[in-house]
Amino acid sequence: MAIDRTPALKRCRALGIEQAVIGRSRKVSEKKHPQQRMNRKVSEYGLQLKEKQKAKFIYGVLERQFRNYYEKAKKMPGVTGENLLVLLERRLDNVVFRMGFSNTRRQARQFVRHGHITVNGKRVDIPSALVSVGDVIEVCEKSQGKEIFKAIKEVNNALSSPPWIDSNQANLKGSVTRFPTREDITDIPVNEQSIIELYSR
Repeated sequence: MAIDRTPALKRCRALGIEQAVIGRSRKVSEKKHPQQRMNRKVSEYGLQLKEKQKAKFIYGVLERQFRNYYEKAKKMPGVTGENLLVLLERRLDNVVFRMGFSNTRRQARQFVRHGHITVNGKRVDIPSALVSVGDVIEVCEKSQGKEIFKAIKEVNNALSSPPWIDSNQANLKGSVTRFPTREDITDIPVNEQSIIELYSR
């Protein structure tokens, strides 16, 4: 399996996004980097590509899978760009993060892969699995005794759950009450229309 091992803070700097977007739970000191090429004009293609790279990085998705999400979004009724973001939000690893059961999406992905997460009482170890309305997501009972999950239960996550999710962080359990809309995803600094235009070339 291909894994993007680029340091998270380095990618944040390169893409011009705040580290809070990826869910960093504590302040990390950054080295000051001299600003370079500030006056260089970026082409329309370059801007569109950057928007796609931001979305891929934030959600932890590689190119082939991201392209598959685009193709699926294109076939869905409604606006393709909004459909794309909704599909990314419905990923199990993202939902675990949104419920406050992890500090970052990357950590949530690891929790899912290691079998710590159940959906409707069944263990699911596929981070890209898409949740549906009514699904109940929970940290499995055996895993709740681990120190990392004890700490998560005791400390309120700085990120409040979005309105399409009902989360009980103290019990490490939550449910999907409805599908998200574009208005629910205001914290993701991505211009989805630019991504659609890039793929439409």
